[in-house]
Amino acid sequence: MNLPAAPARHLVWRSPGEGVALRLPLRAIAVIALLSALLLAISLLSLATGTYGVTLDALIETLRGISVSHAIDNVVWEFRFPRILAAALVGAMMALSGAALQNVTRNGLADPSLVGVSQGAALAVVALTVAVPEAAAFRPWVAFAGAILVALLIQALTHTRQGNSSIRFILMGIGIAAFISSVTSALMTYGELDRAMAALTWLSGAVNAANWNDVAVLALALAILLPLLLGLSRAMAAMRLGDAAAIGLGAPVRLVRYALVGVAVALAAIATSVVGPLGFVGLIAPHGAHRLARSGTGLNLIITALVGAVLVGGADLAGRALFAPLQIPAGLVTALIGVPVFVWLLGRSQRPQAAN
Repeated sequence: MNLPAAPARHLVWRSPGEGVALRLPLRAIAVIALLSALLLAISLLSLATGTYGVTLDALIETLRGISVSHAIDNVVWEFRFPRILAAALVGAMMALSGAALQNVTRNGLADPSLVGVSQGAALAVVALTVAVPEAAAFRPWVAFAGAILVALLIQALTHTRQGNSSIRFILMGIGIAAFISSVTSALMTYGELDRAMAALTWLSGAVNAANWNDVAVLALALAILLPLLLGLSRAMAAMRLGDAAAIGLGAPVRLVRYALVGVAVALAAIATSVVGPLGFVGLIAPHGAHRLARSGTGLNLIITALVGAVLVGGADLAGRALFAPLQIPAGLVTALIGVPVFVWLLGRSQRPQAAN
């Protein structure tokens, strides 16, 4: 790897033959390293924390593959490890979904749980759970279908002769999300008690039931969708300047918009199908990434994913450690954090209009 001298606060990397050259802000690289270290620390603390305590020495030996005891092996490998990985993967996916939606709508208030996408996936999964619980293997596909139908409905209702309005998109999404939530509640009210209780637990956004199969589904989805999103990053940067400027720069705006909506819906739907709806992660993470480090769109997406992983991982840890042995679902913790942030962002977005 060739690392020549670079201007201050940037690192330049050139591949052999200089076919590829990258100019990376040092602050962004430092933020990625710090977030990765924080995520690792949260993961280790989560592995050791719980009703069945595991000492640090026993945890390190277990992670090295040395069996300390059968009970510790089961606790670490079968319960806590998949839970931690699922929380990090779901957080990253919801954060990236929010970033894609905010880019395509050019509105910082867009979030998959706020505009009905997560609720569409949740309604489809709850209907499947209540009506045909034996078909749980089809849950990701059913969730995606529900989310994409809601996204298409909101897009159709939002579109006018003057084009799409981002504020109209947000308000329409909030209204449809409220309606879908009421339908979901009705399904649980009139469903069988055991199925309704299973759906209610899932709707709270708890990751405690995640297993290795769920981790495999989430990891595969992220491995496919993240490169697609990174491949669209140049067009996303151009679209921030407006459709006219993006077209002038050669970006296929309509195609990119459909691709971004599809990727955002897929990320939110698959994450929701595994652990249930997690509110406000897609709202908070993109704003947090932007404030932590100014960088190009591609690097910002990486930071956004890490912020989402840290947020959900930390929320899951706080929910089961602060009030042990009582466990609070991660979805409730993220909602407690997200509502004040949403109100603050809404107030900020209205200040320029008030000034005019």
